[in-house]
Amino acid sequence: MFTLKVDHEIELQLFERHHALKLYQLVEENREHLREWMPWVDSMTAPYHFESIIPVWLSQFAENTALNVGIIYKGELVGSIGLHQMDWYNSTASIGYYLAKKAEGHGIITRAVHALINYAFFQLGINRIEIRCGVKNKKSQAIPNRLGFVKEGILRDGEQLNGRFHNLIVYSMLAREWKGVPPHQR
Repeated sequence: MFTLKVDHEIELQLFERHHALKLYQLVEENREHLREWMPWVDSMTAPYHFESIIPVWLSQFAENTALNVGIIYKGELVGSIGLHQMDWYNSTASIGYYLAKKAEGHGIITRAVHALINYAFFQLGINRIEIRCGVKNKKSQAIPNRLGFVKEGILRDGEQLNGRFHNLIVYSMLAREWKGVPPHQR
């Protein structure tokens, strides 16, 4: 199936049914960490929840409407990243991501997002990529800022999280603006 080699440490792998237990364990071990910014965490409380969502993700991949992949760092599943809301008429997509607490601080998300952007622009022909981050989620905001995204504005009450609405910052990158060079090589 789909695999995208990011560098000598990181690979992005399409989630398949056999990943369900590992994905559940990743979320379970990081539940409080992820719950702060991921609205879906509380609804994913057993392995069978992932067993039922992975076929949906595989269908979306086959239909070219989304790409949900695991982030494999030094052979271990440490997070997830995806292209979502793929709109082929307007040539747009959004990127979402999360990472295990213990994997933070190694540039994993920045490198994974960079590779996924290259794939979206150069392989898929996407024209615009969007990243949305909670206004208080400084770690998530660091990724589009580090990669040169344009901050477009704020979606007031843009997402419901743990029973309350919160504002989202919208960042974008256009294919014609993307340099394709990793931040550490600029």
